[in-house]
Amino acid sequence: MRIKQLYLLVCVLLISLSGFAQQVSFTMEAPKIVELGEQFRLAFTVNAKGQNLKLPELSDFDILMGPSTSQSSSYQIINGVSSQSVSFSFLYVLTAKKEGRFTIGAASINVNGTLYTSNTQLIEVVKGSAKPSGGGVDKPTATPGSVPKSDLFVRLILDRKSLYKGDHAMATIKIYSKVNLNGFEDISLPNFEGFWSQDVELPQQISLQRESYNGEIYNVGTLKKTLLFPQQTGVITIGKVKIDCVVQQRVNKPKGFFDDFFDNFANVRATVTSDPVILTVNPLPAGPADFSGAVGRFDLRSSITSTSVKENDAVTLRIDVTGSGNIKLINAPKLNLPADFEVYDPKTQSNYTATAEGLNGNISFEYLFLPRFAGDYTIPPVNFVYFDAGSGRYVTKSSQEFKIHVDKGDGTQSANLRSTFAKEDVKYLGKDIRFIKSNIELHPRGEIFFGSFLFYLIYLIGILGLLALYLLYQKRIRENANVARMKNKKASKVALRRLKEANGHLISGATEKFYESVERAFWGYLSDKMTIPVAELNKDRATAELVNHKASDSLVTRFIQILDTCEYERFAPGGGDKKMHEIYDEACDVMSLMEKEIN
Repeated sequence: MRIKQLYLLVCVLLISLSGFAQQVSFTMEAPKIVELGEQFRLAFTVNAKGQNLKLPELSDFDILMGPSTSQSSSYQIINGVSSQSVSFSFLYVLTAKKEGRFTIGAASINVNGTLYTSNTQLIEVVKGSAKPSGGGVDKPTATPGSVPKSDLFVRLILDRKSLYKGDHAMATIKIYSKVNLNGFEDISLPNFEGFWSQDVELPQQISLQRESYNGEIYNVGTLKKTLLFPQQTGVITIGKVKIDCVVQQRVNKPKGFFDDFFDNFANVRATVTSDPVILTVNPLPAGPADFSGAVGRFDLRSSITSTSVKENDAVTLRIDVTGSGNIKLINAPKLNLPADFEVYDPKTQSNYTATAEGLNGNISFEYLFLPRFAGDYTIPPVNFVYFDAGSGRYVTKSSQEFKIHVDKGDGTQSANLRSTFAKEDVKYLGKDIRFIKSNIELHPRGEIFFGSFLFYLIYLIGILGLLALYLLYQKRIRENANVARMKNKKASKVALRRLKEANGHLISGATEKFYESVERAFWGYLSDKMTIPVAELNKDRATAELVNHKASDSLVTRFIQILDTCEYERFAPGGGDKKMHEIYDEACDVMSLMEKEIN
């Protein structure tokens, strides 16, 4: 018995120790792009002690130094569980012999008798740019403020220049720099007129990465990525991006005692502007009549809450569309139900994320209907037609067919049944006896209605009704006497309702979403108020429309200032919660005034 217990204990210990076994990882790291003649590091890292490191073929590079080895270890205890990790590094310093693209093959190392190989690395070598002595320190300038266009510029990049209407293009705004870039003072973005747009979520902190452009290396930061879904065809010109940058420059000053120990720097404002970009939008080819407006690639699923119900019981048919494309712009598929069903407008719900492939996610349509009479019915398949821009053809997806059995009701839904009959004229419903009015009240022939008790009663009721309408009219006049008070009350409600989403982000501290919600609230308000599609609104047109609708100059100025502040704070946040509260109060006040002033 003790031998068995000892054997079991040993097995448990072996299993526990195997949990501490660490999977060996052997990696190689090097920059993706370097200049000809530039020194760079090639590092190999393994998380276990290894021997016999074999380098890959490096005939296109000169090894200036190496290997330089180092070791590090860490030990931690979390919730009583201890863990230990080690790292061994081998560092080489290289320089490229010529320009071009070179692939550094995999290295190998022996760990405890097992041979492990690293990843490979592609390196692009470009022509070296002229640099001042000192390795990248800004050349001193006597007059700060002159930043060459070749050292700092912004680009608006489209991943495609031609596409179908409803398809998407990714617009990327990048800043290219060879100077010490300290930040941005103002960012002016195009309004993407003619598009429905959706921003791709990016880190709030902009990180600069080395990239090659026109054969030179720049520190490149991605400021914004936006999916553009064109809503019109033809040639569309996307406007310029304008950014006021803050650049730190080294300057020359009269020599002093401490100038040999400290450098002199000054912050300079440099404005950069991108070139406009042209996009060609092609119309969709003629398609089926039940085309849903979807462009992309999608799948279809369907479900139903019940296939056996009673008369006037609610049934929900759910259609789920999943995939990537213009999910937000998909129309509800047409549903063909039997004539004896009462159907309501579908409820739509979408959930998606913006990526380079478009809007990835799903949209669901829930159709609520009531079977009015007992029997067996068939719900035919629902056809969902979308356009596949990749293949240039229409694709039809169909849901499954459902059989529904409807039993006689217990009479509790009679009110619903009566309301259903009230909606229709006389109609044959598949029964051999039509609805016949019963309980007909008969009157004796020769009876005169004029001068009877019922005649005077109706006459009196009519007089009392007219008197009640007159009193109600007078009350309404008194209530509307203070027109300004009524308008202000209504305007405040409109503003609070429009800015409800922004208030939620204000409470949660979501800065970027707060400013985006304020912008969306104002554009949506103007679109509804002036019957103008949101895609056709921009600052210039909004200003013109507000003036045409008798808005005061001060109100128009405050409206534009709010939009400018929201755009700036989204890309260069720094105002904090106090700034958000000020913008929210200002937005409520401005929208209330707009509701009162706009005719």
